[in-house]
Amino acid sequence: MTITALQTTTIPAGTWSIDPGHSEIGFTARHLMSKVRGRFEKFEGQVVTGETPSATASIDLGSINTHEENRDTHLRSADFFDVETFGAMTFTSTSVTDGGKGLLVTGHLSLKGVTRPVTLDVEVLGTESDPWGGSRIGLEGTTSISRKDFGVDFNIPMDGGRLLIGDKIDITVTVEAVLQEKGA
Repeated sequence: MTITALQTTTIPAGTWSIDPGHSEIGFTARHLMSKVRGRFEKFEGQVVTGETPSATASIDLGSINTHEENRDTHLRSADFFDVETFGAMTFTSTSVTDGGKGLLVTGHLSLKGVTRPVTLDVEVLGTESDPWGGSRIGLEGTTSISRKDFGVDFNIPMDGGRLLIGDKIDITVTVEAVLQEKGA
């Protein structure tokens, strides 16, 4: 199988480590009549390019930041992420194919003891040499999940049968990664 977006002559084959200082894992959730945006401040992962492309990531759930400390504390509690029991959310790809914005990266997302398949629609933003003699790759992927599918089902009923918090969570992963090891 050829994965053209990651096998061009401009993208070296190899293992790339995510640079957390130049990357972001963000999300959007419906709350009442608005949308709340947040991100995770601590994470790590790798992207492998070449003949057998893949991706892995581990996200520290305790590092959630919605710019509202009381909400963040509640999100860390057993009502939502239960970070004392489940400290990390992980992703491990199972396939990478051409499609969508460039690549469809399918894998297993594990959150709060539940593992489900998800597909990220990934755009390859390009590669470039950095000022320190390294090589960097840029990628941006999006997906949507049902938080209830992962056991994150806390909610408050409202008048008219509505709920305080929506089930659908939109996730955007923007990655700048540094080439660590060139492939063959």
